[in-house]
Amino acid sequence: MAGSESISPIPVRIVVHRVSRVLELDYGEGRSFRLPFEFLRVYSPSAEVRGHGPGQEVLQVGKADVGIESVEPVGKYAIQPRFSDGHATGIYSWDYLYRLGENQQQMWEAYLKRLEEAGQSRHADAGIAARPVSRPR
Repeated sequence: MAGSESISPIPVRIVVHRVSRVLELDYGEGRSFRLPFEFLRVYSPSAEVRGHGPGQEVLQVGKADVGIESVEPVGKYAIQPRFSDGHATGIYSWDYLYRLGENQQQMWEAYLKRLEEAGQSRHADAGIAARPVSRPR
C-alpha cells in the first residue's frame, strides 16, 4: 500500500462527529461522505475483521454504540482510527474510504443480512437474556 498511486480522491477535510458518531469526509467540489462509526468498525480492513484470506472474515456484532476516540494519519495514504472498543489495527487507505463511501448502502444492507442469518445483533446487550432479580427473604 505504501508508495502506491492512489486512484481515488484524497479528502480535503475529515471531521469526527462524536455525538452523532459519524466520520465526515469532504472531497471538495460538493463530494462528501458521512460514514457511521459502526459501519467503519464492522468493515475494518484489519486482519482481525477480514481474516488472512477469503472465507476467514469475522462477523462483528454488538458494535452499534462504538465510538472513535482518535484518528491518526498514516503517511500520506491513510488514517487509523482508534475505536472505543479497543480496536485500533485497521488502516483505512484513501481508496478504501472512498470505496466505503460509494458503496455504503449496499455494504450496510449486506452486513445487516449477515447479522440476521447468524442470529446476531448490532447491540451488545441483545444476546443477554433478562434474569429475574433475586430478593432477600
